[in-house]
Amino acid sequence: MYKVQLDQFEGPLDLLLYFIKRDELDIYDIPISKITADYMETLQVVKEVNISLAGEFIHMAATLMRIKSKMLLPLSSQNDDDDIEDPRLPLVRQLLEYQRYRDAAQSLNSLAEIRSHYFTRGKLKNISSVEENAAVFVRNISLFDIATYFKAAIDNRPVISKYELHREPISIEDQKAKLLAYVDGDGILRFSSLMKRLKDKIEIIITFLAILDLIRESKIIVIQNELFSELEIQLISEKN
Repeated sequence: MYKVQLDQFEGPLDLLLYFIKRDELDIYDIPISKITADYMETLQVVKEVNISLAGEFIHMAATLMRIKSKMLLPLSSQNDDDDIEDPRLPLVRQLLEYQRYRDAAQSLNSLAEIRSHYFTRGKLKNISSVEENAAVFVRNISLFDIATYFKAAIDNRPVISKYELHREPISIEDQKAKLLAYVDGDGILRFSSLMKRLKDKIEIIITFLAILDLIRESKIIVIQNELFSELEIQLISEKN
């Protein structure tokens, strides 16, 4: 039997999603006893994992055991209210939100990888399916250049933590408004300045999507004045 290695996963939510996909489980109706047993078995190798991740994995183990215990209690002993929340529901919400951001990050990684196959600087080859995602070309910068930059930024941030998933969700519309407010008096926002404002992976992913939206709406362009120089966001002046 294939043995799961803990260091293959970014964190406990990533591991749980692996079990759900591997065993074709319903994420909305998780068999908590089975997934807890699989998780605890895998956790035996926690001593081999990066010490910075160990705390997250152990905390999730405690969470799973608590949910399992609640599931074993008679409903009448859990709460007197008629409307009793499924003990698994908070975990399901975390998994769904983590899956959303992970999928967005994987799409960004794919764009960065596609770049070398489909893009020659300043020219677009036959990628109409990708072009539907954004108006990709702005001077000599492509969607793939932008994706590569954001992928590097994500790789340099810690894994998505439980705190990030519990905080108030960031909307693309709110992030678009922030981007437009960040530009300087000349209508320019340098990527290096932008990245200093982004706290974690989730915010970076949402910002990437917000930039694509603003490009598609013809509100900004992304430019690079010289080869290997810094990427910049530039406002597009509205024409009467």
